[in-house]
Amino acid sequence: MDALSSLDTVDTGLFLLRVLVGVTFSLHGFQKLFGWFGGGGLSGTAGWFRSLGFGDGRAAALMAGGGEIAGGLGLALGLLTPLAALAMIGTMTTAALVNRAEHGFWSVSKGWELNGYLIVVAASVAITGPGAYSLDALLGIDGWSGPEVGLVVTVVGVLLGWLRWATRTTPDD
Repeated sequence: MDALSSLDTVDTGLFLLRVLVGVTFSLHGFQKLFGWFGGGGLSGTAGWFRSLGFGDGRAAALMAGGGEIAGGLGLALGLLTPLAALAMIGTMTTAALVNRAEHGFWSVSKGWELNGYLIVVAASVAITGPGAYSLDALLGIDGWSGPEVGLVVTVVGVLLGWLRWATRTTPDD
């Protein structure tokens, strides 16, 4: 296999991963904010977040839905990829802590397994970069990746997600 066909293989794999994960992730945001695809819309999602201790729930719904849409579409398009990964990591960290942490790891027990997968996918794309089939490459800004970028994006995303979780009130308060 020559270098060109190897590059095409990696870029094609990154493209498929980014599009499938990114579009699916963004659809959850459209559910939260607009009620599309059977979602609760802004008022329903705000009520759910209110029940989880996020004040009136509206700001949390906007942050979660907006993070899912921006992060998901950014990842799918390969646009400002590290920032898209940051949005995904922060959103999934909060989700893992609020909804899933007490249930352990496994999804079968309602654990944080899927949240963890999405954090790792986002961090991995921040490390590798979006590949040649991306808007970042088209715009000439695809060099903003690597282990350091991935580490910073992951740490900042986890810290911001944790901070959002830690500053909520418990439903018992």
